[in-house]
Amino acid sequence: MDRSLYVAMTGAKDMLDAQGVNNYNLANASTNGFKADLAAFQSQAVAGSGYASRVYATASSIGWDQSQGALTTTGRPLDVALQGPGYIAVQGPNGQEAYTRNGDLHVTPDGLLVTSTGQIVLGDNGPISIPPSTSIKIADDGTVSVLPDGQPVQSLAAIGRIKLVNPPADTLTRESGGLFQLAAGGSAPADASVKLSSGVLESSNVDLASAMVNMIDLARNFELQVKAMKSADENASASSQLLQST
Repeated sequence: MDRSLYVAMTGAKDMLDAQGVNNYNLANASTNGFKADLAAFQSQAVAGSGYASRVYATASSIGWDQSQGALTTTGRPLDVALQGPGYIAVQGPNGQEAYTRNGDLHVTPDGLLVTSTGQIVLGDNGPISIPPSTSIKIADDGTVSVLPDGQPVQSLAAIGRIKLVNPPADTLTRESGGLFQLAAGGSAPADASVKLSSGVLESSNVDLASAMVNMIDLARNFELQVKAMKSADENASASSQLLQST
C-alpha cells in the first residue's frame, strides 16, 4: 500500500476518534459536574522498510479537564456542590463504588438518596435511606439530617453522612455517564477535608463554544484526509496506466 494513502487513511480514522471525544463532551455540556474529556494528536513515523518519509498523526485520550465548573445557586436543599477537589461516592452500574461530582440529588419512592442519573448515593455504611420526613438538610461535611413527619423542629436528627472522597486523579479511570472508579478496584477512603455547599450545583466544565469550533475544525480536517485518499488513489491509477503504456 502506498504510504501516502496509509497516512491519509489513518488521519481520517483518528479525526473520527477525536470527533467522538468532542461529541461526547458536547452531549454532556448540560450534565451537572461533568468533566470534559481531553484528546491530543501525536506524530508517529510510518513503520516499515524504506526511507522514513511518511509521518502520521494518532489521536489519544490524555485524561480529563479537572477544573471546576460554574456554580449555580438553586436554593434547593438536596442540591449540593463540592467545594474544590473531591467526589461523592455512589454505586456504579457494575455494583462497585464509583465517584461523581453530580450533586443534583433526589429521594426515590423507596426512600433512597440518588443522583439525577439514578446512582445510589453511598454513606459511611452503605446506601443512605431517607425516612418519611418534612424536611432534609445536608451539612458541609455531608451529614444528612431529617425532620420526621409530624415531629417538632427540635426533632431534627442525623441519619447518615454522604461519603466524600478525594483519590489522586492518576488512580482513577473514566467510566460512562461521567463516573469515575479506582483503576485498581476497591474503594477510596473517606476524606474529611472534602466539603459540600448546599443549595448549589456545579455545572459541566465543557466550553460549549470551543467544542463547537473544534467540531467544525475536525470535520474539515476529515474531509481533507478523504480528499488526500482520493488523490493517492488517482495517482496510483495514473502510474499504473503509465507503466502499462511503456
